[in-house]
Amino acid sequence: MFRYYLYEMHHAALSPYRAAADATKVLFQNPINPFAHTTLGKSIAAGCELFERVTRRYGKPDWGIDSTVIGGERVAVHPRVVWERPFCRLIHFERAVPARRRQPRILLVAPMSGHYATLLRGTVEAFLPGHEVYITDWCDARMVPAADGRFDLDDYIDYLISILHFLGGDTHIIAVCQPSVPVLAAVSLMEARNDPYTPPSMVLMGGPIDTRRNPTAVNKLAEKKSIEWFRRNVITKVPFPHPGMMRDVYPGFLQITGFMTMNLDRHFDAHKELFLHLVADDGDSAQKHREFYDEYLAVMDLTAEFYLQTVETVFIQHALPNGNMRHRGELVDPSKIRNVALFTIEGENDDITGGGQTEAAQDLCSGIPSERKQHYVQPKVGHYGVFNGSRFRAEIQPRIADFILSNDRSANSSWKNLTKIAARATNRRSSAEIV
Repeated sequence: MFRYYLYEMHHAALSPYRAAADATKVLFQNPINPFAHTTLGKSIAAGCELFERVTRRYGKPDWGIDSTVIGGERVAVHPRVVWERPFCRLIHFERAVPARRRQPRILLVAPMSGHYATLLRGTVEAFLPGHEVYITDWCDARMVPAADGRFDLDDYIDYLISILHFLGGDTHIIAVCQPSVPVLAAVSLMEARNDPYTPPSMVLMGGPIDTRRNPTAVNKLAEKKSIEWFRRNVITKVPFPHPGMMRDVYPGFLQITGFMTMNLDRHFDAHKELFLHLVADDGDSAQKHREFYDEYLAVMDLTAEFYLQTVETVFIQHALPNGNMRHRGELVDPSKIRNVALFTIEGENDDITGGGQTEAAQDLCSGIPSERKQHYVQPKVGHYGVFNGSRFRAEIQPRIADFILSNDRSANSSWKNLTKIAARATNRRSSAEIV
């Protein structure tokens, strides 16, 4: 309980030092100051910026998406909340385009694993030119009052089903990493209930469906520790004055510590390079570093019940691949899925979700015809590259778009109608020629 209070006290204690560092940086960057043009002055300014950046708390980043290009024309984009619950908001990226041929509607399910949904900014931007894009914007548990109740894995699945009902039965669903398990569970339950709002297709990207396949360091850590170990060592209460005061959470500052220590040398080298870029007046490289770490270091708290249930269900018990995962007492059976096309995607160098872990969904979804199932491994990308970056834009996103279009009910219905019309016209011409 006191870990969070100690963290807040430490953050508050460093506030005057951060202010002093920021003022010193401004002083040594002022062109009027002769030291600003010397290596010593630039080094002092760079050191002050580094200190301020590594000791600050990073807030939720802005989406920063205000336009896209459709048919060679740049059009405005307006993110708008269209559905909301205490722990999630559904954002629609409305495009200011005139009435056109209908484009496929997709629901991007962002990870609820520490980072904000804005981590998928590049993913959203890649889909916007050809799709109606919606995304789950999960809320920071620190900001949700305890009076709003609990939120666990079962609630997560309920939220997904509710969102699919809200959007209608023509919405394709894409799960990025962690949500692959609850998305597969939600679709399985909907199919078992003959729900008319099941999505036409389901895309699972770098998700831990079966973590027994090629286990990574993350998977091995979860298997070595008991659920009680996680409860004792990573769960704490939100302190005053946050709205979620006294809520049990897995705090963001512990999560980012874990993220950083997994590749500590890489992060140390990145910050050392930032220092050198600042001294060398390499503004472009320094700005790229700022943009990446502004996003990467912005983390949110997770409810304790969601985190613990996910660890136990997915990483310790392997409940889904073992066939004993339940949602509020109802068995989750992926073999019940019959009408939803499946596309699984992995990265060759993924060190978070090992090779084959996402592909496991192909075997579990035995009721889907083989011609409606597809698997793809992207060469030379890690976990992040599965859903962002140049290879995602050039090689992965076009494959997803093609898969979605080929399984889009409305598009296929329109195509079938056009085919019937063309066939009738051909028959009429043939009859006229006979006469």
